[in-house]
Amino acid sequence: MDSTKELSGKDDSANAKMQRSHSDEGDKLIGLKFPVLDHGFVMLVDYMGNDGAIVQAARVSYGEGTKTVNEDKGLIRYLMRHQHTTPFEMVEFKFLARMPMFVARQWIRHRTANVNEYSARYSIVPDEFYVPSKDIVKPQSSTNKQGRDMTSALPEEQVEKFLASVEEISKSAYEAYTSAINSGVARELARILLPVNYYTEWYWKIDLHNLFHFLALRLDPHAQYEIRQYAVAMADITKKVVPIAYEAFEDFVLDSASFSKKELDALRSMPRGEGFDEACKSAGISLFNSKGERRKTGEGEEFHSKIKEHLLRL
Repeated sequence: MDSTKELSGKDDSANAKMQRSHSDEGDKLIGLKFPVLDHGFVMLVDYMGNDGAIVQAARVSYGEGTKTVNEDKGLIRYLMRHQHTTPFEMVEFKFLARMPMFVARQWIRHRTANVNEYSARYSIVPDEFYVPSKDIVKPQSSTNKQGRDMTSALPEEQVEKFLASVEEISKSAYEAYTSAINSGVARELARILLPVNYYTEWYWKIDLHNLFHFLALRLDPHAQYEIRQYAVAMADITKKVVPIAYEAFEDFVLDSASFSKKELDALRSMPRGEGFDEACKSAGISLFNSKGERRKTGEGEEFHSKIKEHLLRL
């Protein structure tokens, strides 16, 4: 028998048994725009794989197999629990997203995706800029140098003044931008007149393992509010395509907590009657500065926050 024909026949037989793994709920989302902020959105362009693809990769087998749904769920949860990440890389998502430029600059820090961004060298930037709502214009946090304090408020007149400045500067910048282009200035130069609250958009393709890492960081309450809204929209899409994997992600990553060796030592001391401060001291966790003042940031305060959030639920 011709070996080429024999091999071809085997391939045809295998291909006949294999179907593109998909999610009925995920298929319904393709092409739908999920609004984010005032002019942004997230859209699922396409995806490859589902919960079954994760299981298939883990078992290194073809077809749907003979395992039950409960066994498949148990395997996915085992993979997530023990950080066996490769099978999750078998699932991919391709999004189209529109976001303010300052959000894009944060987003691009996740260097584990394939990205193709709208180019202001070739095209005219649309006249769309982000203006935050009044309720999220907040003061600088005293404990987080990177962010705002969402629990505090600014005087109303200060908020109004800031928002008026955003509107005025954005409109003035766009007028200067279009005027420069109309006068013959190259688009690649004219674009430098635009502030970072103007919108850009890109295609963003990423595997599920790295998407989970992105979501773990950007769904965190300490992440900037604006990028967190995009993460929420992407999480809603993801859980429709891979509901079992997403549930495991919530259980073992999003809603879990890890403790260092010193933190575990302190936790073991508490049932023996030691208070929090005493337990931290015996475990070598610093709570006070050189002046004897309680630290507002640092390992000890983060440990205290974890205990309140995950153990005491205060």
